[in-house]
Amino acid sequence: MTVRTTRRPAAARSRIGTAGAVAVAGALLLTGCGDQTEGAAGESGDGKKAADTGAPLYDELPSSIQKAGTIKVGSDIAYAPVEFVDKDGKPAGIDPDLAAELSKVLGVDLAFQNGTFDQLILGMNSGRYDIVMSAVTDTEERQKGVSEDAEGGGADFVDYFRAGSALLVAKGNPEKITTLDDLCGKTVAAQRGTANEALVREQNKKCGKKIDPFFADKDTDSITQLQNSRADVVVTDYPVAAYNAKTFGGGERFEVAGEQIDAAPYGIAVSKKNAKLRDAVQAAMNKIMKDGSYEKVMKKWDVTNGALDEATINAGS
Repeated sequence: MTVRTTRRPAAARSRIGTAGAVAVAGALLLTGCGDQTEGAAGESGDGKKAADTGAPLYDELPSSIQKAGTIKVGSDIAYAPVEFVDKDGKPAGIDPDLAAELSKVLGVDLAFQNGTFDQLILGMNSGRYDIVMSAVTDTEERQKGVSEDAEGGGADFVDYFRAGSALLVAKGNPEKITTLDDLCGKTVAAQRGTANEALVREQNKKCGKKIDPFFADKDTDSITQLQNSRADVVVTDYPVAAYNAKTFGGGERFEVAGEQIDAAPYGIAVSKKNAKLRDAVQAAMNKIMKDGSYEKVMKKWDVTNGALDEATINAGS
């Protein structure tokens, strides 16, 4: 995988309670999955219809989500430019911008709740979140729930972006690192619970002179290790590496070394017990892909090379 690639649009500044809003979830958000029983055709449990909300896909949502008026989104909001907290303390980036567009066609808020990455799918399957949107790479292991971060039921994935891993190094690349083989004998940082950690561990098995690994809870902590010369290289998602190379220290501190590695789809994780929500999210993603909203977000963050033409289900392997 990777898990994240890389924030702050007007739509993401909207308040909770209006369609199209994306907000950091407060302490009063519901934590249960709720009753998935549907009301009469075309009508939600609170009596609203798509025509009442102005959202074309409102009727596709489970009645519990319609009643709540909110989809709780688990996210590790420290992965610029995919998701991060802006100077106003609000979620920004590719995922929050896409979520704002999704909420317009679904007619409910997508409220972001910050969490530790390797606990997000576990939290979703325990009812803390409805979905996970956090640059999660769709893998067969996660689908089946055999990876540590997806135990307890796995997940289905609505795939919406494609990215690989990359090697972020100090400007000038003093250690001459360009391939995975060059990691041997080096201090390598990566975020715990991601495909990038797995990539480092697998490479270490091939090394004669072993890697000295630093696995951090936050990707930003990995980058801090590189900044302070405590690591020779960070293995992170390509969009994240490219974003930090372009913006950190005015573009004078880091660079991306070598080529993108093992590109794979990012997916919005949904509980396998909630196929109706999964299908509604897929339909919404496909709608914004067709109407141009998705493309605008891709261009805004300069990540059109990872854009997809269609949102699929469980396309990762």
